[in-house]
Amino acid sequence: MTIIATSATAPNAARTGVIIMLLGMLMFSLNDVMGKWLVATYSVSQLMVIRSIAALLVLSPFILKRGLRSMLQVERPWLQALRSLLFAVDASAFYFAVAYMPLADTMTYWLAAPIYVAAASPFLLGEKVGWRRWTAILIGFAGVVIALEPSKDTFSLPALIALVGSAAFAFALMLGRTLRSTPDTTLVFWQVIGALVFSLVGVAANPAGWAPVDGEAILQLGMLGIVAMLAHILVNRALKLADAATVVPLQYTLLLWAVVFGWFFFGDMPRPTVIIGAGLIVASGLFIFFREQQLKRQARNI
Repeated sequence: MTIIATSATAPNAARTGVIIMLLGMLMFSLNDVMGKWLVATYSVSQLMVIRSIAALLVLSPFILKRGLRSMLQVERPWLQALRSLLFAVDASAFYFAVAYMPLADTMTYWLAAPIYVAAASPFLLGEKVGWRRWTAILIGFAGVVIALEPSKDTFSLPALIALVGSAAFAFALMLGRTLRSTPDTTLVFWQVIGALVFSLVGVAANPAGWAPVDGEAILQLGMLGIVAMLAHILVNRALKLADAATVVPLQYTLLLWAVVFGWFFFGDMPRPTVIIGAGLIVASGLFIFFREQQLKRQARNI
């Protein structure tokens, strides 16, 4: 998943920040592997319900520390709710897509989210985008088309859902920019609650899809939420220890892990078009990120 840049602290902590970020990306990748494995047995809605409950249990000490009332009394509650809904669509779409597609294919679509954000920000956030970033955006979109390889044989429902999920993720990131003054714990709390409510609606719509679970199954499903929460904690810590320009590009190691784990656990190998498209998407995303960092430095020096 894509990381929102924040300010860093002491330069001598950069190496630790890099190590923690790499560990966070590994944890996210393990979460993806666990999700792909579990959706072979359980529905996406059931997986999301138990995952969300486990995440709430992990969050409970932080919620109690801040107070439940502070979690509920937030700025722009409708935007908070919309952001939570978009993240719920994002996660549900990812688990659905990864059940039918190789990990690397699915991750390629999600890594395109920063390109969607850059393309939509002039229209939705009023941000100025110059010709250099527009060129990178077009290259990134070309990478998505190449990876998708649209034809009657490859343009499938899982691929379409993957595109919808990655777009929902991108719009959720844009809403995060407008809610940047909201504490991280509050944002995560609303995100988890949104996923829980969204998945409960899915369960209610198809109660027959709820598979019987025993203690071992609940532990496995719960670990999915715990691993995801730990990954978020590691990423947030890395961003506090090192400059965003140092650690944010490391998110693209997700694609490497997706190829390795997809081959090792599921025997999947990405198609050549996915590799080419992923290369264009990564190059485009890195250019957009570093160009934005450069413009921010220039603005501060004026």
